[in-house]
Amino acid sequence: MGGGGWAFAWGPQDDDDSIAAIHEALDHGVNWIDTAAVYGLGHSEEVVGRALAGRSNRPYVFTKCERVWDENGQITSSLKADSIRRECEASLSRLKVDTIDLYQIHWPDPEADIEEGWGAMQKLKEEGKVRWIGVSNFNPAQMARCASPITSLQPPYSAVSPDIERETLPYCQQHGIGVIVYSPMKSGLLTGTMTRERVAAFPPDDFRRHALAFQEPNLTRNLALAEKMKEIGARYGRTAGEVAIAWTLRHPAVTGAIVGMRSAAQARGVLGALEFRLTPEDLT
Repeated sequence: MGGGGWAFAWGPQDDDDSIAAIHEALDHGVNWIDTAAVYGLGHSEEVVGRALAGRSNRPYVFTKCERVWDENGQITSSLKADSIRRECEASLSRLKVDTIDLYQIHWPDPEADIEEGWGAMQKLKEEGKVRWIGVSNFNPAQMARCASPITSLQPPYSAVSPDIERETLPYCQQHGIGVIVYSPMKSGLLTGTMTRERVAAFPPDDFRRHALAFQEPNLTRNLALAEKMKEIGARYGRTAGEVAIAWTLRHPAVTGAIVGMRSAAQARGVLGALEFRLTPEDLT
């Protein structure tokens, strides 16, 4: 929803389609939105603010700090206390909210400043500017450096990238840290609608053009996995994407899955995942 023209874009995006996707999701039971300041260099937060204006069924709103950019759109990292405070104020303004429900450090970078950054997050919580504080893309050793309880971790997790099962998910279970996973459909690979032709036609500013999961021989393997998920979903009238999401939700450490939606139609294609769960036989 951040649109094109920045370092990690997914290509151009129509804001009205984004808002329609948010409304479709909210109207069918979704009660939280995750975004970040850096998505579209502030644009995604602005779109969320527009989408929520005048809505009576307001969701929880989660966003992130630590990624900053200059007037030329060059993205850098900062965990300095004064930077985090400025970023929080800017996000509150773009989102048009008085309080951010969950504020997250986007990346543990620069790693030397984790303690300073986390201390700044604690102060924002004490002041009521944010309700809860969490982290994203942290490993267990980095989480252990945070001096107060962490509400949540946001890591990448999918059937294509299950790495966090080894150490990170057990750590979160042990320490009572909620886990909201991102890319459960591996950036669209496991939706059941991705094809080699679509991959070849990605616009120049779509980061997926260079992602390893979209390169051979990985692409062939991942598309075959998506076909298997499509086959399992067909038994229940579900999409491959819903199966991919259910695969992440099967893990007892996982609280929720972040699902990207670019249109109301895409939202309808995954909303069944709110209730769909896989059987042991499906998982086998």
